[in-house]
Formats: sequence, C-alpha cells, structure tokens
Amino acid sequence: LGIYFIIGAYLLGSVSSAIIVCRLAGLGDPRDAGSGNPGATNVLRLGGKFAALCTLLGDSLKGVIPVALAIHYQQSSTIIGLVAIAAFLGHLFPIFFRFKGGKGVATFFGVLIVLNWQLGSYAIACWLICAWGFRISSLSALITAITIPFYSWYFFPEQFVYLSIICLLLIIRHHQNIKNIASGHESTLGKRHNI
Repeated sequence: LGIYFIIGAYLLGSVSSAIIVCRLAGLGDPRDAGSGNPGATNVLRLGGKFAALCTLLGDSLKGVIPVALAIHYQQSSTIIGLVAIAAFLGHLFPIFFRFKGGKGVATFFGVLIVLNWQLGSYAIACWLICAWGFRISSLSALITAITIPFYSWYFFPEQFVYLSIICLLLIIRHHQNIKNIASGHESTLGKRHNI
C-alpha cells in the first residue's frame, strides 16, 4: 500500500499550480517569463497577488494532501517521509510538464504543516521574518531550509533524515539564486521583474 501513496504523492506534486494558474489567467507559461521559475514568487511578478496566492495555495496543498492521507491511513514514519519527498520531487521534476518544475518552497511548507505544526509554524515565521528583513524571497527560503533540520532534530527526530533530504534538495535547487545573492543581483520582493 505504501508504494501507492508514494507514487500518488509524486503525481500530485507534478501538477504545476503556477502553470495552470497562469494559463487560466492568460499570463502564458511562467517558465518562459520573469525568472523562469513556475512558483508563487514568479507568478506574483507576472500576474499580481491573486494569481500568486492561488499558486501558493495549490503548491502547498500538494504537500498537505498526500502526507495527510498517509498519516490518516496509519502508514509508517518511513512511508510518510518518503511520501513527503515524493511530493516535493514531483514539484521539482513534474512528469506532466517536461520535468521542469519549481523550487518547492510552498510544497515543503505544506509538508511541514501536516507533519508537525511546530515545524510548520517555525518555517512560516522564519520565512516571513527573513522576507520582511531582507526583502529577498529566495534568501528567506534558504535560511529556513538551513535551519529546519536542526529544529526537526529536536522536535521531530523520526523525520529528521527525510526533512534534511528535502532541505538539501531545496538548497541545491536555489543554486542560481545563491550566485545572484552573492553577486548582489538577486531581485527583491515587490518588483515585477527578476534578474
């Protein structure tokens, strides 16, 4: 049964909220505009707050739904952890969209909220505080991803390995953003373009 949860999580994760929202809103493909990333931040730049909110909600639910189902049906902590990774990988490499997906921040937050409300609350608070202070979405996500494994080790040790894998993938996925931050060329929140 566990394998079906994992496969289902990947397939659900592969449904790109950004691409669907942008197509419905007549904004084109977010992979071909702005930063080229099919995620809420790029949709915010391309289509405004409502489109970004819809994308954020959709991407978050891709993490919430499969993990919540695995927990509801009393799967082992290993299966639950693998379901979380599968949903995240689906967002990063969606089978329905030529394996060109987003960076997984909203999906990761969705996973965290369902796994442990303390972890989820910490992640959201950390991102919001960093975004308020630095005005850089990617930097806020990176700081959150770097600190989550330490936090999970204390509050949720049984999922430490799986969450650390997701955090590592998220950091790797932001490699270009890291270069831009280091060079001072990363775009800030509030701008409707990306460098």
